[in-house]
Parts: sequence; structure tokens; C-alpha cells
Amino acid sequence: MLTPRGLSLLRGGTRGSSLLCARTLCHGVGPRPRAPGSYYVTTPIFYVNAAPHVGHVHSAVLADCLHRHRTLLGCNSRFATGTDEHGLKIQQAAGAAGKDPLSFCTEVSSRFKEVFRSCGVSYTDYVRTTEDRHRRAVEHFWKVLVNNGFIYKGSYEGWYSTPDESFLTPTQVTEATDSVGREIKVSTESGHQVEWMKEDNYLFRLSDFRTELQHWLKGNPKAVRPEKFHHMVLQSLENDLPDLSVSRQRSRLQWGIPVPGDPEQTVYVWLDALVNYLTVAGYPEGHSQWWSAVHHVVGKDILKFHAIYWPAFLMAAGLPLPQTIYVHSHWTVHGKKMSKSLGNVVDPLEMTERFTVDGLRYFLLRQGVPDTDCDYDEDKVVKLCNSELADSLGGLLNRCTAPSLNPEQIYPRFCAASFPKCSENVPGGRAVSEDYRMVKAVSELPALVKENFESLQMYKALEAISGCVRMSNGFIQRHAPWKLNCSKTKDRLWHDTILHVSMECLRIYGILLQPVVPGLADTILSRLGVKPFERTWDHALTFLSTFDGGDCPYERRALGPDTGVLFNRLERYKLQGIPKKTGKPTKAKPQ
Repeated sequence: MLTPRGLSLLRGGTRGSSLLCARTLCHGVGPRPRAPGSYYVTTPIFYVNAAPHVGHVHSAVLADCLHRHRTLLGCNSRFATGTDEHGLKIQQAAGAAGKDPLSFCTEVSSRFKEVFRSCGVSYTDYVRTTEDRHRRAVEHFWKVLVNNGFIYKGSYEGWYSTPDESFLTPTQVTEATDSVGREIKVSTESGHQVEWMKEDNYLFRLSDFRTELQHWLKGNPKAVRPEKFHHMVLQSLENDLPDLSVSRQRSRLQWGIPVPGDPEQTVYVWLDALVNYLTVAGYPEGHSQWWSAVHHVVGKDILKFHAIYWPAFLMAAGLPLPQTIYVHSHWTVHGKKMSKSLGNVVDPLEMTERFTVDGLRYFLLRQGVPDTDCDYDEDKVVKLCNSELADSLGGLLNRCTAPSLNPEQIYPRFCAASFPKCSENVPGGRAVSEDYRMVKAVSELPALVKENFESLQMYKALEAISGCVRMSNGFIQRHAPWKLNCSKTKDRLWHDTILHVSMECLRIYGILLQPVVPGLADTILSRLGVKPFERTWDHALTFLSTFDGGDCPYERRALGPDTGVLFNRLERYKLQGIPKKTGKPTKAKPQ
């Protein structure tokens, strides 16, 4: 591998007057104006050399949750996903399948669309790198980098990983043996075999951006989240950055975008792919509204490309840097990485048939810890969904709306005398200290959920919601409204107050859960009689307004129709073999 100093001897061009000054390079590093209310979130575009699996869905559902959350907040939100369809791997996979590359890509890309549709992924934009609009964006971006003096013709040699589409430094390569015992070299990051390669191509002056990247990251501690990955990127920047090969010889790679002005070279697949985010924003014309509000969701395996290469490309082009790069870890199966050779790849369509769309989404977001690999296990899915969706959340809805407890099928009135604002020495008051702690927890829940959503800690947000649901069930269990004699005025007022408070709690949970399990949230809110325009984030901030002496627009309102069980319990033994959508339907008894 040539060192940066060695590479400088081969540089075939000078920056001269086109070199951007350091101040220009920092464009977008510090605070910058952006269109009010705009939010743009992206997934990585997914490589079409294989069918979609649950890891792809996890990325998409994370971005979908952020998009739905921002929409609830009143933002004009845009959500992009799509497929990366160029590169040597695609060229080889299409050849092995006996298909022309475009037909091969179209077929696999349509499978990603179908999976995302089936998993409730509400993207607003779907981009393919084989589209004309994307080719135009890449060609323009390339010319800007050339004109600014950051791309030059030179020679490059080193270890190359075809599966990773990447040259590697000596420190990124280690020795291993193949299946027949021969000594080989592999990537330390991916484990893929590498080969020594030397060729003339175009290089990007990545080495010029090390200091600027460090400055950006140190000045923006939330640029890469969670914090663990922010530290990892900074640590990697302690070493010199070699210049980056950004083209491949056309004789070796035909399936890709030709380098503008040089038909003998093909644009490097990662430079090509990363520009998709600009393509969707409308680059090169009219992209500023969305590009100033962009947030990326990526897996940890492509952190280097998004937190080092991509910001350097953007600096070189004089464009703003991403607001946030959200990074998540991987899913394993029984502790092992998913792979076709092990036969443990999890099919998301099969999982939605077994556990429902909301069941799978809830599991991925509830169990997915972004800075730690998570293990996929069907027993975990069954236990979690049964406990938190069927029993706890479904039981709470049933208790509030069951005809045996709510014969009028209305949103009952709140009695301030039964549940006074002060918890001590109030005549007629029947609420106890645990009830006031519950009210406080639920009133603080929206702020807590918002904070965790926006730091990609969805599991913490759902843990907090689940804890409050348990408190609400405890509230009903503690006061046992089914034991009250409603022929007595005081008992009837207290009975209605118990249901009112419980329904108010449930209304908040329904609103907050919309980005995570939109189907279940709609069922909850519709059953409570909450109208579609009453489901915004602002409505979650008006919890139990009667407790503070205000009016409640839901009091005495008729409940919506009973559509049955919120979430059918899953039975593990019934899920063996043939995919099954639901298990045994049960309702929690009102007691």
C-alpha cells in the first residue's frame, strides 16, 4: 500500500487556485440556518446482491420511527430509502444468475420494496442508483470535486476486498486459512478475502481532510450517535488518512457510472452510492431545504464510509454536513452472525406472518440496543409480545372498555373530590401516594420518550412506556373498580374517576406508540374515541387536564367500536414449522 507521501509523488494534478481554503472547507461544520420544520431522514441504500433480511428491516424501521415521530411533532418530514445497484459484486451476481445486471437489480429491488411495504415502512422516497436522476447527480458531484482540485489521476496498489468494494491498509488485513487449508489474507473488519491489486485510477485527496474531520467531530459531539461510535471515529482519525481510490478500470468493472470525461474508468461504488442522499434532496438544483436537515441511519459496518468518507466528500464539494449520523449494531441468531451458509438468515416476511407487523416492529425497537449487537430468538419475540402487548397493554385497554366495567361505553368523567390535586388530608379523597406517582410519571413520559427517540434509544423509550403501562394496570388492580357499589354516589364517582384516569393514561400511550406500532396505536385510540386530528404530539402534552382544573374534550364521549383483542397471544408451539399469523386469542378479564 502506498503511503500518503508516496501517493503524492504520483499525483497527476495540482489544486492551484481551485483549492478551497480551510474556512470554505468548514462550510456546514458549525451552526447553520435550515428551513423551519423540515426533517430529512435516510436509511443506507441496500445492496441488491442478496434478498432483504431482518437486519435491513431494522435499519428501515428505525428510520421510519424517526420519520413518524417528527411528523407527530408537526415537522415536514421526508424519509428516503432505496437500493445500491452498481459494483463488481452485482456484476458477478447477475452473471452467476444468468441475467443482465439491470434486470437482476430490478428484481431484487422490488423485493426490498415489498418487504418494506409489508413491515409498515412509510418512506416518502425510494431511490435506485440505476436511475437517470441519480446518474446526473453523481456526474455533477464528480465534476465539482475535480474543479475544486480534490480528484487527481494516479496509481494505486494494495489489498482489495471485492465483497467490501474497498482497498484496505496493511493494518486492516490479517492472515487466515481458507476451507482447504490454504493461507490467505482477509479483512480484519469483515473477514472477507482480499487480493493484491495495482491499477491506474482516480484518487480523492482524503488525506487533506483529517484535521477538518477532527474539528467537525470535536465541535459537534452529537454528530455521530451513540457516543461509542463518535469516539470510534475520532480514534480512527488519530492515524493518517491515505488518499482514496474513487474509480475502477472499466475493463474490470463495467456495471457502474462512467467517470465524466473518461469512459475507461468507472466511478467507485461507494462515492456513487453515497450521493443518493443528495439525489433525493434534489441535487444539484433545489436541494438546500432538505440537505440542511439531513439525518442518516446506518449500520456500524458502514460507519467509516458515512462518518469519514462522506463528510470529506461533502467538505470538498462545499456542502453542509449531516445533522446526525445515527449508528446501530447488528442482529445475531443464537449468538452467531446471520449468513446464508449457516442457514440462519431471518426472513422478515415470514416473521410478520408469525408475529404480525406490529409484533415484529415492537420487538426490533424494544430489543435493539444501538451500541451492542442483539440476538434474535423466537422465544424472546413470543415472551416480549405476550407480556407487553397482549397482557399488559391489551389488558389495560380491555379493562377500561369492557362492558362489565364500562356499561355506557363512554369516556367517563373525572371527579376532583375523589382524586384531589393534593394527596394529603382532603375529605373524600380516595387516591393514594402510588396513584400520584403514576400521574407524575405519565405526565413526564412524552418528554422522556422524545429525548430517547431523538438519540436513537428507542428501547429506552419503550421501556419507559412499558413501565407506565404496568403502573396503570396496578392502579386499576389496587382500587378494584369491579368491587365498587355504583348505586352509591361516592362509589360511582370514584369508579368513573378510576376509568377516566386509566383511559387518559392509555390515550397518552397510544399517541406515543404511533411511530413504533402504528396499527396497535390506531386500534387503541380509535377504541377510546380519539379522533385522527387529536393524535398529535401536542395532544400528548394535555394529560389529565381535569386534574389541574381544566376541561377534558373526551369526557362523556362515546367509545369507538370494539374490534376485538388488541394483540393475540402467541403460542410458541404453534409457531413451529408453518408460518402462522397469530396464536390463541385471549382477553384479559376485567375481574
